[in-house]
Amino acid sequence: MKRITLALLVGLLGLTACGPQEPATLTVMTHDSFAASEEVIQAFEQENNVKVTFLASGDTGAALNKAILSKDAPLADVFYGVDNTFLSRALEADIFEPYRSPLLKDIPAEFQLDPEFRALPVDYGDVCINYDKAYFAEHHLPIPQSLEDLTRPEYRGLLVVENPATSSPGLAFLLATIAHFGDPGYLEYWRALRENGVVVAPDWETAYYTHFSGSSGRGPQPMVVSYGSSPPAEVIFAEQPLEEAPTASLVGPGMCFRQIEFVGILKGTRHRTLAQKFVDFMLSVRFQEDMPLQMFVFPVNPQAKLPEAFVRYAQIPEQPARLDPAVIAAHREQWIQAWTETVLK
Repeated sequence: MKRITLALLVGLLGLTACGPQEPATLTVMTHDSFAASEEVIQAFEQENNVKVTFLASGDTGAALNKAILSKDAPLADVFYGVDNTFLSRALEADIFEPYRSPLLKDIPAEFQLDPEFRALPVDYGDVCINYDKAYFAEHHLPIPQSLEDLTRPEYRGLLVVENPATSSPGLAFLLATIAHFGDPGYLEYWRALRENGVVVAPDWETAYYTHFSGSSGRGPQPMVVSYGSSPPAEVIFAEQPLEEAPTASLVGPGMCFRQIEFVGILKGTRHRTLAQKFVDFMLSVRFQEDMPLQMFVFPVNPQAKLPEAFVRYAQIPEQPARLDPAVIAAHREQWIQAWTETVLK
């Protein structure tokens, strides 16, 4: 009897040792605009026996600051959300471990801005001027076809922009004008815009929902600096079904600035393998197809299908404005200061 009992005890201990393990926790630091479907994240968790915790850390600049300041004792395993306007700062701070995901083979080279594979592209979006279709039709105004057109007298007082010192789309539009007119030529352009009655709002919400006529119908400006995904959003969130978007984007050469967002594995992670799997997951078709309706961005993986509203109502510029991330990092604060002195003082 003792031998049988001992054998049973050993067997039970063996079963316990081979039983399901507690899931590890993977922490992903993000900006506050991050969103993903619960079922998509749960699928990753179940497939990898992991619990994913998201650490929202403010806007892109604030989140990156937090990651840099804590790099000696990292608060997370993965960082998502640094874009090409802050990319060089992140790379110079040396917060990421290199990882060449096998899924990069599916991603166009134009999005892969770090040749050392520390920051991998996840999504992109174009900051463009959106316009109120009804206003232009009712006033028999031609649609502006270039940045230069916006300084013409017939468009006086019709454009609202965001302050680049306090707004991400405001900064992106400033960068578009710098890419187009050069430095210091962009300041002459902004002087012309100021003389033509450009309105400056502190943030996107104020510009879009208070000043812009195309969303609330109450604002005085029929043009606003917003996103290429704003027209499909107008349809998706409309209180009554719409046959067409009430707004559209100005997508002439150099009129939009392309923002690309990246993910990277933070140095010091204790879950390197899981972090790699999560990066792969963000580049996979499943996650990429979830993003447009969660964050209103475009997938970098061309195998991902866009929602119907994006296909029908979004306009993707053929020649977006681009600036080298290193150039942006070197001159960002100087450009913003010069803009402030030119436009606001």
